[in-house]
Amino acid sequence: MATAMSSVRSGLAGLAQSRLVTIFKIKELRIKILITLMFLAIYRVGFHVPLPMINQEEMTRALSGSDQGLLGMISMFSGGSLSQSTIFGLGIMPYISASIIFQLLGSIYPPLEKLQKEGEAGRKKINEYTRYATVFICVIQAWFWVSYIGRAKTSGGMGLAYPDFYTFGYAFNSILLMTVGTLFLMWIGEQIDEYGIGNGISLIIMAGIVARMPDAFLSLFFEQGKFNSDVFRLGGSGAGGTIGLEKIVVLVVLFVAIVVGVIAITKGQRRIPTQSAKHVRGRRVYGGTRQFLPLRVNQAGVMPVIFASSLLIIPSFLFKWIYGTWYWNWAGNISASLERQGYLYNIMFIVLIYFFCYFWTAITFNPKDMANNLKDYGSFIPGYRPGKRTADYLEKVILRITYVGAAFLAVVAIIPSVVAGLMEVNYAVASFYGGTGLLIVVSVALDLVQKINSHLVMRNYPGLTDD
Repeated sequence: MATAMSSVRSGLAGLAQSRLVTIFKIKELRIKILITLMFLAIYRVGFHVPLPMINQEEMTRALSGSDQGLLGMISMFSGGSLSQSTIFGLGIMPYISASIIFQLLGSIYPPLEKLQKEGEAGRKKINEYTRYATVFICVIQAWFWVSYIGRAKTSGGMGLAYPDFYTFGYAFNSILLMTVGTLFLMWIGEQIDEYGIGNGISLIIMAGIVARMPDAFLSLFFEQGKFNSDVFRLGGSGAGGTIGLEKIVVLVVLFVAIVVGVIAITKGQRRIPTQSAKHVRGRRVYGGTRQFLPLRVNQAGVMPVIFASSLLIIPSFLFKWIYGTWYWNWAGNISASLERQGYLYNIMFIVLIYFFCYFWTAITFNPKDMANNLKDYGSFIPGYRPGKRTADYLEKVILRITYVGAAFLAVVAIIPSVVAGLMEVNYAVASFYGGTGLLIVVSVALDLVQKINSHLVMRNYPGLTDD
């Protein structure tokens, strides 16, 4: 039995190795992968280039631990790091915000809706408008951030700028650097789209998330720069809140189980059977084949979690401002509850995820257009007449599976808070057990594997996921 298992493992390892070698045997695919890695390396280098007027040592002390809070959440979405205030501090989030704005406007503003239906020419025009909007958003966000960290504490700022350098010229220079940094990241994403492999913007965000993993992992084994040998003992050091061997094992098993569940739901589909109409030409009968219309269970993707997380930042800052202005205890309690992501935060998070799941699905999925497309191609859903009845049926199905998809997103989104609370581990570690980061990494990885598979299959090679 042991011999058989070892032979199976060696066979699987050899198969995986041969397929990875096959990827680099294809010249075009090899060049695409190397170009993608080169641009991602450039992004990681620029990620550590600081702004010239900011005292980075003071900023590190002032914002230590902020990567576990709201700043960390914003940085995870953007691929940047405001807590370090580098030239890529804003990340790619302004471009994503502009893209979302134009996507939403395309559903309610007729001229943009008309441009969307014009094909490639309309898409290029919308991309042009998106770039202009990105510049505007970058300037506004950079101005707010530079003003906040540069102003003296007596003026409501953080006082992290060098006193002799906090002038209009240096402030303008920092705003310009952060704006150009975001535009450069946008350009890198477009170059990856054109010359590399995968979605460039998504890969930049994924690289920023994955780059946090080593520090989070090492925090389990090191405390204040010293190795903690208690992690290899049952119960740890015996004190409350310490990490022991049993917690390490549970965390590993839990991580694998959550990743498998996220992949299953992300790829899950509701297949609706369709039938093409038969037609006779001469003596031959065409059509009549049975096919399937796939509807994703998680139709909205990761967008509801991003919207919900971003929206919850507003009340946290609002109640914190109220408490700091009028010293109302109830406002301070609510602000503290939202910041530490407690019970109130999780309830609001789940409600907003459900709302944005249905909202985003209603915008991106049009059952009437899908029913008309089926009718135009001569297909129909058995038992339902083409047209309105088909559209009503598709709408009913999408409402049901959206409920399941929203429940999945809600569970994954609150898992980090649950893991951090029940197992008493650092939130930086717990954040990789669910939430937006894990969803983004899994979605981008699946998309990347699919695109590599398409290159392999096109050249008659077996895909990475083929048996």
